[in-house]
Amino acid sequence: MPRPFPAEFRLRAVALVRAGKPITTAAVQLGVSAAALHGWVRQDQIDRGERSGITTPETAELSKAKKRIRQLETEVEILKIAAKLLGEDRPGPKGFTR
Repeated sequence: MPRPFPAEFRLRAVALVRAGKPITTAAVQLGVSAAALHGWVRQDQIDRGERSGITTPETAELSKAKKRIRQLETEVEILKIAAKLLGEDRPGPKGFTR
């Protein structure tokens, strides 16, 4: 997996493109792929509201929520297995109130 570029580097690269430098020229000068720079510019446009899509803060929040959901689902599975082992998954006799 390639190492991620620092946020400040990406912001400066996007600023070059926004200033009017072509993406391919800026990419060669900065030593990044044109596709990566194009993606950074696209995400910047989304964050600025110039293009529709999921903003960076929304992406981070969504990722955090998905991680929490996976954790909770794992906990539920563990509790189901524990209940089965302890025999708590069977209903009590008819008329049993506890």
